[in-house]
Amino acid sequence: MADLLLEIFSEEIPARMQKRAAADLKKLVTDGMVEAGITYESAAAFATPRRLCLSVVGVLEESPTLREERKGPRVDAPEKAIAGFLRGAGLTLDDLTVRDDKKGQFYVAVIEKPGRMASDVIGEVVEATIRRFPWPKSMRWGAGTLRWVRPIHSILSILSKEEGAEIVPFDIDGIVSGDTTEGHRFMGSGRFSVTSFEDYEAKLKAAGVILNAEDRAETIWADATNLAFAQGFEVVEDAGLLAEVAGLVEWPVVLIGDIAEDFMGLPPEVLQTSMREHQKFFSVRNPKSGRIEKFITVANRETADHGATILAGNQKVLFARLSDAKFFWENDLRVSLDDMAAKLKNVTFHNKLGTQAERISRITALAREIAPMVGADADMAEQAAKIAKADLSSEMVYEFPELQGLMGRYYAQAAGLPQEVANACELHYSPLGPSDVVPSEPVSVAVALADKIDTLTGFWAIDEKPTGSKDPFALRRAALGVIRLILDNEVRVSLSEIFMRRIARYEGERLGRKTGEVITEFSAVLENLDASVNVEKFREDYFNDKRPNQNSEATRSLLESIGEKKVNLLAFFHDRLKVYLKVQGVTHDVIDACLAMPNNDDLTLLVNRANALQAFVKTDDGENLLQGYKRANNILAAEEKKDGVSYEGEPELKFAEADAEKALFAALDVEEKAISTAIETEDFAAAMAALANLRAPIDAFFDGVQVNAEAQIVRRNRLCLLNRIRVVMHKVAIFSALNG
Repeated sequence: MADLLLEIFSEEIPARMQKRAAADLKKLVTDGMVEAGITYESAAAFATPRRLCLSVVGVLEESPTLREERKGPRVDAPEKAIAGFLRGAGLTLDDLTVRDDKKGQFYVAVIEKPGRMASDVIGEVVEATIRRFPWPKSMRWGAGTLRWVRPIHSILSILSKEEGAEIVPFDIDGIVSGDTTEGHRFMGSGRFSVTSFEDYEAKLKAAGVILNAEDRAETIWADATNLAFAQGFEVVEDAGLLAEVAGLVEWPVVLIGDIAEDFMGLPPEVLQTSMREHQKFFSVRNPKSGRIEKFITVANRETADHGATILAGNQKVLFARLSDAKFFWENDLRVSLDDMAAKLKNVTFHNKLGTQAERISRITALAREIAPMVGADADMAEQAAKIAKADLSSEMVYEFPELQGLMGRYYAQAAGLPQEVANACELHYSPLGPSDVVPSEPVSVAVALADKIDTLTGFWAIDEKPTGSKDPFALRRAALGVIRLILDNEVRVSLSEIFMRRIARYEGERLGRKTGEVITEFSAVLENLDASVNVEKFREDYFNDKRPNQNSEATRSLLESIGEKKVNLLAFFHDRLKVYLKVQGVTHDVIDACLAMPNNDDLTLLVNRANALQAFVKTDDGENLLQGYKRANNILAAEEKKDGVSYEGEPELKFAEADAEKALFAALDVEEKAISTAIETEDFAAAMAALANLRAPIDAFFDGVQVNAEAQIVRRNRLCLLNRIRVVMHKVAIFSALNG
């Protein structure tokens, strides 16, 4: 066995590409080795700003000899068939053997592939890997054709054994593999040779390079927190920045500096964002005041003055950056939120959905409509919705788009608006993902729901729905946001009604009709829609000032389109809900059983029912009752098909003969009332408990009663009794949807 060490040494690799590149190098090289018969025990990849490294332990020194038998054509086959087989196998007729089977004699080619030395295989694999490496962006340099993220200086490739190391020889566009590398750009002392991975890592460290990115990150964080703690401060955690900075340096040297008093009046998030985005600085907070008062920068070398010159230069640049931020902040404070919002008349949201100002108008109306449903003050929700997106026209958000919403809160606070309104400005974008915080203040909830529902209904109205993996407008995320807002805050709302009104409004605006008029027409003709209509005729009549009758075929077509889009959007929500609830432990069939029930557009009601049903079917009573239901359902289906009739009639107790049959009548009478009462009060736990009480009488019925009795009136009555079991259980959920 031998150990492979591969290093590709180049100019600086962008930090954002390093982790993926190390993983790609490991996969491509090891997969290529295994495919050629060279197995290994373990592999690890590393990246620094100037190198990609791969260490493979326990490499097989030679691939095994492979013997393959290929069955060919029959001996008496046409010459062309035999010739084709010989070409494919790379043999002559004399190399073939003849064997017998039931159908006669046929040719067999025995092909032996001799083993190859690991160095030969690895050389080919590494060259192929480098030439087809999947960089997001790559470049050519000099006169060669090789492409890499940055110009390659050298390639180290050795196989280490107990007796020593040997170079794996190959040449890629004049770059010849060897056993040497170099350390830090400034702290290193030239090229040096290595004999193993351990030797390589140790010599790199001596030459000012920490190979492992995780080790560099740990060093940065430990030194940063210690420096801050020593001065009575704390470092603001930023995992993304830490990973990025670890990819910018090979030998991290942590320095702490001061932020000028001129900038202490800026919001802390502005300081943090400006330093992170422009300078890659960590923010250092005073735990007593909560202000950002210092910064941490990470140099890539040790200096004689212990970083004083580096720190002074960074502070000078930081002063200029923060001066810009202060200028933006002060300028924005001079503009009222109403004036900021007015500027959005010139900003297009979508060419088919109008400007941001038009969108804000729709969100404002919807927020006022939703406010009572979430316990919010309607006037306050309207006020918040009007200014929630005003900061999009501010200079600060133009410079730092990631501060949208947050700056709206600061501007609202500076304007003396209620705190609930200010909070809604920040939180109406939330939740942005599955782990994001869900707003709980009623005003914030109302505006957040209005924002997301307006987006969804708008894009559904213009038929811009997600397709496959494509979702350019993040509509799946918006739907998940609505779901989480509703469920986390236990909001009771009919989504169908809201969707219908919003889509109707879009259609009305598109045709120049008033929203109320379109909704009135929708309500008037919803029950009598006719598919054979002419939408273009309707549009022509309207724009020629001919008021179309609300029962005209063209009007019906428009309203049918609104209905279809509403149904389609609700189905989209149900699909997102299934994905969300699957993580919560609710299975798809349980959700399907609840989706088939009335009021499935009330997500809180739907999920409460699903959670109760999921818990019930996991119990012994639930499992056995489900089997009893399926048995009853299967018998009914078979008998109805055979007889050509339906047994949905009401069974009569007077025809019951067996005690178990009478007991089931009694149990159904009692539990049906209990279930109905529980469903009316939405006490699904009580409804499931009532269902559980049916398990024993149903089991006893099937154990002691023959459904297909000889007397036809008794048989029919028992089949109707089975149907009643189904009817009673369907008051809770559609059990036929459960997998059982």
